[in-house]
Amino acid sequence: MKQDYYEILGVSKNASAAEIKKAYRKKALEYHPDKNPGDAKAEEMFKKSAEAYEVLSDPNKRAKYDQFGHAAFEGGGFGGGGMNMEDIFSQFGDIFGSAFGGGFGGFGGFGGQRRVKGSNLRIRVKLTLEEVANGVEKKVKVRRKVQADGVTYKTCPTCNGSGQVTKITNTILGRMQTSATCNTCGGAGQTIDKKPNDADAQGLKVAEETVSIKIPAGVEDGMQLKVSGKGNEALGNGVPGDLLVAIETVEHDTLKREGDNLHYDLYISISDAVLGTSKEIDTVGGKVRIKLEPGIQSGKILRLRGKGIANLNGYGSGDLLVHVNVWTPKELTKEQREFFERMRNDQNFAPNPEKSDKSFFEKVKDMFS
Repeated sequence: MKQDYYEILGVSKNASAAEIKKAYRKKALEYHPDKNPGDAKAEEMFKKSAEAYEVLSDPNKRAKYDQFGHAAFEGGGFGGGGMNMEDIFSQFGDIFGSAFGGGFGGFGGFGGQRRVKGSNLRIRVKLTLEEVANGVEKKVKVRRKVQADGVTYKTCPTCNGSGQVTKITNTILGRMQTSATCNTCGGAGQTIDKKPNDADAQGLKVAEETVSIKIPAGVEDGMQLKVSGKGNEALGNGVPGDLLVAIETVEHDTLKREGDNLHYDLYISISDAVLGTSKEIDTVGGKVRIKLEPGIQSGKILRLRGKGIANLNGYGSGDLLVHVNVWTPKELTKEQREFFERMRNDQNFAPNPEKSDKSFFEKVKDMFS
């Protein structure tokens, strides 16, 4: 069984965001590979701490973890599990400040020379409710920096290829040695030797590329997905950045989303309510026809199970809740008015709710149970 994330970081379940960040920094500094070279157990704890912080530092992921535990991220969910060193360095390097030679934000690898990582790119993708419900593969054109043809490199003369420079300072406590990222090569250990005229100072040029993005069913508005390695490339043998995809959902004409459930407002006439009828309604899978029994009341909620949105973490699908509203005409002809005047005192038209006819508040309670 996987170890509890709160236990890994040594914090309580009601710890604040600041306390979680402080605890992670302490653990990461303790088990950092540069401080524990060749120590497999320290490396494993370093990865576990980063995995725990990735989940607990994100309010949405933390809420899912608090509710479902590790099961919240099984079956292709986001966050948690399988983090490698490059993921950790690129995502959380800034949390170390000046520790370990100025931190390692923007670099991959450990225990020596760093691999420079290219910058991330961000795009926004619009999805219809049907695409959200079923999942979709989108092809988008992205302008990203790639290595130009004909670029050659040479070993950095300042750091001799290590990517770092060492400085020795005399203090009252003795000689102190510190390391910092090489300013000449930016930590890559290489500098440009030759490059074509269309390349920038890093040996890169802008190119347009079509990228396929597989978007799973159940994503929510504002969620961010990551396509690894499809950001800007980096100098030399660096690691490409990532393409960060922000999800934006387009409002549906008739369906409203609430979590994994969908809501549909169905308006019917007084005649249809009295006599019963069948109506065609929208679902994310196409139109379906539902039957309304004679005497149906305004405020009745019909539940179509499994006709909602697929759960992102694989816990089935939500429901479609159809809210029945009996439409009262605002203007009447003389004959219509006379008819309703005659019906005003008719006992069949007098309200006579039974115990089985739930109140509005009971219906709302049932809807969320």
